[in-house]
Order: sequence, then C-alpha cells, then structure tokens
Amino acid sequence: MNLRKSAPLELKQVGRRASVAVGKATAGARIEPSFLLVGGQRCGTTSLYRALLQHPSIVSATFHKGVNYFDVNYERGPRWYRGHFPLRRPGTTTGPLAFDASGYYMFHPHAPRRIVHDLPDVKIVAMVRDPVERAYSAYQHELMRGFETEQFATALELEDDRVLPELERMLNDESYQSSTHRHQAYRRRGEYAQQLQPFISALGPTHVFVMESERFFEDPQHEYARLLQFLRLAEVGTTRFDRYNARARSPLDEGLRQELRDHFASHDDALAGLLGRQPRWRL
Repeated sequence: MNLRKSAPLELKQVGRRASVAVGKATAGARIEPSFLLVGGQRCGTTSLYRALLQHPSIVSATFHKGVNYFDVNYERGPRWYRGHFPLRRPGTTTGPLAFDASGYYMFHPHAPRRIVHDLPDVKIVAMVRDPVERAYSAYQHELMRGFETEQFATALELEDDRVLPELERMLNDESYQSSTHRHQAYRRRGEYAQQLQPFISALGPTHVFVMESERFFEDPQHEYARLLQFLRLAEVGTTRFDRYNARARSPLDEGLRQELRDHFASHDDALAGLLGRQPRWRL
C-alpha cells in the first residue's frame, strides 16, 4: 500500500514529523542528495519525478516530493534537511542517488547560493516550458488553489506592483518569506535564463541539465536516457511515463498570448544562448 496516496492527511503529518525527528537525530548516517530537481513550476516536474522514482539506483526524500529546504525551511538547519533522506547502508560509502524535487528552488532569490554553499558537488536538473503556456497554466493553478482572484489580464498588469516590493524585501531580509513572490509571478518565473545562470556560473555547465518539457512529453524515453547519462546511471528495465497534473483550461486570449510572446522574446534568446540551441517551443 502506498502511504502517500492512501493515508489520511493527519496520519501523514504525524508520520512525517516522526520521520523527520528520527532523521534529524541520525542525520550523519543519511545519504546526501546527489542532484536537485529545482523547477520550474508547471513544467512537468511531477511527471519526471515519478519516472525517476522507478529507477532502482535513485531514491527521493521521504514522505513528499520536495523538502523545500533551500527556499522556505533553511532556518531549520542542515541536520533537519539531511534527516529527510534514507539511511546509508552500514559499512558503505556509496549507494543510490538521492534527490529533492522542490520547484521553488529555481526562482527563489537565495536558493541557488544556499545550494552551492551547502552542496558544492550537487547536480542541478531543471525543466523549462514554453513560458507563455507556463504563465497561463500557473495562473489557472493558483486560481484553483485560492492564491489568485483576478482575471489573467489583470494579474499580469498587477504583477510588478505585487512582486517587486516583495522581492526587494526578500533580498534585504533573508528570513522573509513571500506568498506573493511564490504564487503570483507569472511572467517572471518564465524568464528562465536569469534563474539558471547562477547555477551554471557557480557549478559549471557540466553540472546543470536543462530539459524542455515539450521534448520530454514528445519523446520521454529519449529525454530520460539523456538525463540518466548526465547522472551517470545506466538504463534499467522499463520506465513508465505518465502525465501528472495536466488540466483542461479555457483558451488563452490571442492578444494576451502575443503580448506574452513579445515579452519573452529576449528571455528566450538568452535561454537559447545557454542551451546552445533554440528551445523546442520556438521550432
């Protein structure tokens, strides 16, 4: 039985608290994450996460997809973070690759620096998607969850006034957390190059893998094989690729679509420079 799917929420929360408490006490004996799936939001990370979990040499944090340590839980400390991962087998120094899939890491202003400081050898995996489609998908997602109440056009008009003061406060006070920055940055979260650059600059391009969700869903086996090669893992058995969190939605207004396409043009150019190719949505 899958505890994540079947247990009542209260039982899951109790189990998670107990697991973290035990994990924190045994943090030194636990696996350190080898790679992080850092985002982006509404780019297919859940589908990739589920595929990765099928590999016998990959393990995730316990009880949940993402720990959200380097963004909103950093004050809890490294032992709290390490406590979320499985124990190493006694007498071994190597084992499965552990990973954390937290979609806010890519966009949070302090997360890249924290990650590089705490995990200097970590590999970064990022998914990107047509930023126009991503923005509208994120809006629908936040609307459904109650983090948004405005029409999409209005939310776009309000974005800078909403988000920029919050970003400034976050930059000035590292402990400050902003729901607005996390949930209402529809354009900014699609400006991928400036989010990826800190990881590439600090870790080097060989430690950063960028996957376009369009390519993944068109040919998941090929893209998954590329990722395993990046992680230096062999393909084992048959992997099932399912699509998670896809939702029907009303069509995007064509005028807004063009406005967004114009906005993202320079950002897509910058991303193409990082990738060494045009992103799939431009072909």
